[in-house]
Amino acid sequence: MAERPEDLNLPNAVITRIIKEALPDGVNISKEARSAISRAASVFVLYATSCANNFAMKGKRKTLNAGDVLSAMEEMEFQRFVAPLKESLEGNRREQKGKKEARKDKDKKADSEEQDKSREEENDDDDERMEEEEQNEEEEVDN
Repeated sequence: MAERPEDLNLPNAVITRIIKEALPDGVNISKEARSAISRAASVFVLYATSCANNFAMKGKRKTLNAGDVLSAMEEMEFQRFVAPLKESLEGNRREQKGKKEARKDKDKKADSEEQDKSREEENDDDDERMEEEEQNEEEEVDN
């Protein structure tokens, strides 16, 4: 756990980026307001994590999962965020699955290319051996 309360705050750069994306162009925010939003966001994350942890403990698990977080959101009376969170989660899962499949395809292709290269090297070795044998036979015939 964190030793100081400020260790639990989210990084200012992240908070600033989120605020800028949420506000219309040309709207500024004071340093004090940014700090207040940062603290509020940190408190929200801690509370949501604590609620989600309670659901994991009820399930006799030590690992929080997405279902725990969704249940926590409902318990915290943030039902209107559950549907967008589910959509985002599904999108993230599809993206991860796509990346995993792309990685598998890439690995298969690399293995296939490696096998092809190995076969070519074997064929080259065989060709060299055959040429040597032919030369040896020619030398024997000449002798």
